[in-house]
Amino acid sequence: MAIIQPFKALRPRPDLAAKVASRPYDVLNSDEAREEVKDNPFSFLHITKAEVDLPADTDIHSQDVYDRAKENLHQNQEHGVLSVEEKPCYYIYTLVMNGRSQTGLVCVSAVEDYFNDVIKKHEFTRPEKEKDRIDHMRTIGAQTGNVFLAYNNVAELDQLIANWKEQHDPVYDFTAEDGIQHTIWTVNDQAAIDTITRLFAEKVPATYIADGHHRAASAAKVSQALPDSEEARYFLTTIFPASELAIMDYNRVVKDLNGHSKEDFISALQEDFLVTLSDEQVKPSKLHEFGMYLDNQWYLLTAREGTYNDNDPIGVLDVTVLSENILDKVLDIKDQRTDKRIDFVGGIRGLSELEKRVNSGEMKVAFSLYPVTIHQLFDIADSGKVMPPKSTWFEPKLRDGLLTHLL
Repeated sequence: MAIIQPFKALRPRPDLAAKVASRPYDVLNSDEAREEVKDNPFSFLHITKAEVDLPADTDIHSQDVYDRAKENLHQNQEHGVLSVEEKPCYYIYTLVMNGRSQTGLVCVSAVEDYFNDVIKKHEFTRPEKEKDRIDHMRTIGAQTGNVFLAYNNVAELDQLIANWKEQHDPVYDFTAEDGIQHTIWTVNDQAAIDTITRLFAEKVPATYIADGHHRAASAAKVSQALPDSEEARYFLTTIFPASELAIMDYNRVVKDLNGHSKEDFISALQEDFLVTLSDEQVKPSKLHEFGMYLDNQWYLLTAREGTYNDNDPIGVLDVTVLSENILDKVLDIKDQRTDKRIDFVGGIRGLSELEKRVNSGEMKVAFSLYPVTIHQLFDIADSGKVMPPKSTWFEPKLRDGLLTHLL
């Protein structure tokens, strides 16, 4: 069963929360981060991407960057921008995007659960990305990156969290420049804290990494390197019940047709798909439908019976159908992680981004997919299998800097 704990968060003054809160470190490159911190000395990017305060040619994985992050963190504490909670608390975090709300519980989860598979995974991680966060964590003595977990709803937890939100004022409530509203409540009543801890221990047999596999893996390795640190035995997580979450599509663009003419390419697709012209952008409305944009024309691709395996949690996924029956079979893209001919476009950017990438000549063809469901993600993680790369896109993103776990 899931082991979680309250923690003494390092968090900003309420009047500075909107300025401190930053987008996650891994959705911005260094140039984008430098642009975001202009005229904002409070941005948490000064800590999560401290190269913004160093010369542009600085190696972003150098010790100089991590040392600067540590210095910036300490300065924010010394100047009262950030301070540590007086007692261990849980936190409730609600995000609202385009009128849709989702609420999760911010806590620290046991590294033990990561190793014994109570916290379930569905992606491989890359060593170089792990090392970056390990070096960052160990240097600054804090976990700044939140791991986004999900679990099957528990009615008592749902009700407790809803009641707390209704009966208490939030400590933070602001709308970021991208239009997403962020609201956080502190759960500081000991009886409520104990109830939350007990309900997870009794009624949540597993949690699932939705976003943050590298952050979780890095925290687990830091805990092994710091065996005497009680705090390092836990890592920063926000846990959402399944009913609160929606996964967006994660689409593909490809540079060429692997030597095929357009006509030959479409003919090859017809072996596994029914191909029809569309007068409008194709956003698939159900499983095994795909959109394709090629030479200023949208097509609807419908997978033929027998070209997918509904009894296999991986085989049923549309990312698998696309990978096996188009990317590999026709376009000779064997490894999407390393092949430079393919790129990935998160659904938040919309179908017009696919058109833009193709119309510019940068890419030749684009594919839109029906999104993976949260329960498909659970089934795959329960089976011990791994999803194809770039299968899920979650929005909205949690902001860094609002709640940090000190080691």
